[in-house]
Amino acid sequence: MAFINRDHGVKVYYEVHGSGTPLILTHGYSATSAMWRGQINAFVSKGYKLIIWDMRGHGKSSYPDDQALYSEGHTVADMVAIIGHVCGQDTPIIVGGLSLGGYMSLAFYRVHPERVRALLIIDTGPGFKNDKARESWNATARQTGDRFDRDGLSHLQSSVMSAERRISTHRDAKGLAMAARGMLAQRNAAVIESLPIIKVPALVVVGADDTPFLAASEYMEKKIPGAKKVVVPNAGHAANLDQPKIFNDVVIDFMSSVVQAGAKAML
Repeated sequence: MAFINRDHGVKVYYEVHGSGTPLILTHGYSATSAMWRGQINAFVSKGYKLIIWDMRGHGKSSYPDDQALYSEGHTVADMVAIIGHVCGQDTPIIVGGLSLGGYMSLAFYRVHPERVRALLIIDTGPGFKNDKARESWNATARQTGDRFDRDGLSHLQSSVMSAERRISTHRDAKGLAMAARGMLAQRNAAVIESLPIIKVPALVVVGADDTPFLAASEYMEKKIPGAKKVVVPNAGHAANLDQPKIFNDVVIDFMSSVVQAGAKAML
């Protein structure tokens, strides 16, 4: 097991698989890096170095007691630290994630565009321009935190939980409760407003049955210049788990096009 040490004694768990073109995948809220198991062999066999990790408050990473240590800024900084440690400071990599992980990938690009070679945005919403809509989302995030405080990890076994959450293992629920309030909740419209200035190739993937995220995926396809959208049939919120072969083929084709375009640019 590998950990990177962060401020305030926080340890962030990560794994590195394979060698070649690097990419990092970030899991969704209340999931863990285990949700990417079906991608490891597929991506490594095609010449990619896959980095997966557990966000703070999740899985094998630390669960700090201070609510202030859970935020979008801390999450992006954790990604910077992992990428810098594994790939160095000067290597742009493919950055992607599912749901909250996809949102954090967009947040990462907004702050560190020079570090991103391409974006993979999977079953994700880009946030809200409207303050009222954002507050409604945040109210739900706070309620989620309250449920984890009240029900503990048994909340993950609820029938409404998607596949990536049900297969996840956490030490206790306190980190998930604080992550809901500090990382799942959103503070402003900075990420959604940054979509039109994205200058790298972007692939938007959404499950055909992931109804809450279909409109958001269409919005991102329109707002991100040159973005490509793929709807995965017979898949819900965790398209990579519901239809792993289709998902892997789509993502590998996209990453191959990114690598080929980069090779041509160097000629």
